[in-house]
Formats: sequence, structure tokens, C-alpha cells
Amino acid sequence: MELRPSDDQQQLIEAYTALYAKESPPERVRDAEPLGFDQRLWDLLKEMGSVGMAVPEDAGGWGASLLDIALVAQEHGRALGSAPLIETQVAARLLARVGGDAALDVLTGAIDGERLVTIAPRRVRGDVATMVPAGAVATDAVVFDGTTLSVVSIGDDKVVPENLGSMPLADVPLGGGVEIASGPAAAEAFESAVDDWLALMANAQAGMAQRSLDIGVEYVKGREAFGQAIGGFQAVGHRMADCKAATDGSELIAREAAWAEVADPSRFAQLAAMAYGFCTQTARDTTYWSLHFHGGYGFMLEYDIQLYYRRCRAWARVLMDSGRAYQRVADRRYGDRPAAGRAVPADGGGVPR
Repeated sequence: MELRPSDDQQQLIEAYTALYAKESPPERVRDAEPLGFDQRLWDLLKEMGSVGMAVPEDAGGWGASLLDIALVAQEHGRALGSAPLIETQVAARLLARVGGDAALDVLTGAIDGERLVTIAPRRVRGDVATMVPAGAVATDAVVFDGTTLSVVSIGDDKVVPENLGSMPLADVPLGGGVEIASGPAAAEAFESAVDDWLALMANAQAGMAQRSLDIGVEYVKGREAFGQAIGGFQAVGHRMADCKAATDGSELIAREAAWAEVADPSRFAQLAAMAYGFCTQTARDTTYWSLHFHGGYGFMLEYDIQLYYRRCRAWARVLMDSGRAYQRVADRRYGDRPAAGRAVPADGGGVPR
């Protein structure tokens, strides 16, 4: 297993690193609040072919591997990109996987940039898809109700809730959807899309954790108490070292999950959920300790660490928490089983508001 980026992948990383350094600095992230959508950044991502790169060549895309787009997701998380990159890529891969005239027509519009197509990553219950990522800015959403996959147009009747993660979420009514698949084929395609989401979000969380650690280390090296930098105190330095080990591990498992989609598909679903659970916990812990060592300053809007602290928790809760992810690992390994003594919601819970 070779997880070091190839020369082509390194060029891809550098291209997106340069884009985010210029177009998604912390000041721009703040300016995009509270909706959490930066139109200029999204336009540039479209110009770079970010949606098309996730789609196989026979469906009109560039044919990038999941590992390729996972490397981009890591940079997206590191910069807290205020654009719906992951959800649109997952939706595009799902549409290509389903095929058929209806799905491919929507996919063509997404690749060309004429439509912003997102995905509701949780099964819909009732007549409203709740907390749809990018639902506040998207033109269409792919939804699954347990039996049917449909593409739903998003109109003015959507409801956009406030949330601490500054995400463009929306509750989307389901009237007038176009069916693109049904039955076992629809369920299989949707579950594959969830696996893609978990793997890509794991890489984004790994990027968040790494940048949060950099911010924390920089601060404790410069902040002094009792005549020395606070990073020299064992309680601080050892904790930062623990976070470094965890962030390195999160990058490794996140990349392995994306690599397995092609190289070891029998383990992909397990690794995607495992990586998501571990990377989510790592991002939570790393942002907590980095903010904690800022003291009261960490909660002030002028300090960048609070951006990461809020978003790493909110981004993850769009689909499921780490505990539900680990249960998904067991389900994929041993078969779905009811939780002993407690009920676990299939959607993993809601988003903190």
C-alpha cells in the first residue's frame, strides 16, 4: 500500500493549496458567515473542474480516483472552504453510478456549472429532507426515501436554519422529484454515496485537525507565563505531542480509506466509517486543546481557532457522530444488528444549532 502522493497527485495538492491560500484565508471565511457560502470561491472551484474531476470519463468527467479527490478534500478542510465541494462531488459520483437519461442529464448540468446539485446524505422520512448540506444555495438535491432515489428541485419554500457551524443547510420539501432509481439498486447506490461522503469528510477533518494543531503550536510557542513560553510546560507540550500523533494517524487512515475504494473494495465501507469516526474524534480533540491553551482568547472571534472549533463539530454532525460511525463499521463487518439496550437513530442525530 503506497499512500504517499504521486507526482501528479502532488501537483493537484499544490494547485488547490494555492487556490485556498489566496481565496479562503480566515478573513474570507469570516466574511462568508453566517451562511457559509463564498460565491467567488465556488466559481473558481467550478472553473478548476472540481465537480467533473470526481466523475468517471465515460460519464463525462475526468475520471479522478476517490484518493485524488480525498487529497483535495484535505486541503478544503484545512482552509475551511466556504463552498459545497464534498457534497457536490458525492452527488456527482452518485448520479454517474446510477446512470440513465434522467440522472445523466442532471449530471451534465452539474459538471457544466449550470446546476448546483447536492445530496441529502440521510434517508428521508416524511415529506421534507432536513438539514440538507448546501441546500440553501443548491438548485437540486439527490434524496433517498428508503426505496427510491430522486432528484428534487430546491425552490423558495426551503427553510434555512441558523447553525453555529455557519453551513448553508436547508430543510427541503420533496414535492415534484424526478425518480432516477428504485429498489435494491437505489439502496446500493445510496449506501455507496454515504461511504464516499464518510471517506471524503474524514480527509477534510484530518485537514482541519492539522491546521488547528499548527495554530495551537504557534500560539503556545509565543505566549509566555512565568518567564517562559507556555509550550515549555509539560501539561501543554505533552498534550500537543499527543495531538500531533493523532493528526498523523488521522491522515493515514483517511487516505487508506480513500485508497481502498479501488484497491481493496471489500474493506472500503468499513474503512470509510472507521476513518470518519477516528478523524472526527481527532479533530474535536485537537481543536479543543488548541482553543483551551489559548485561554479566554480562544473564544474571541478575532482568533482563528474558534472557526475550526465550531466547524469540525458542525460538519461532522450533518450525517452522524463518531459513535454511530463505529457502529457502522461493526454493521459492515458482521451484518446489521440492533444496538443492545438502546435505540440508535439510523441518521445518527442532528446538527447543533
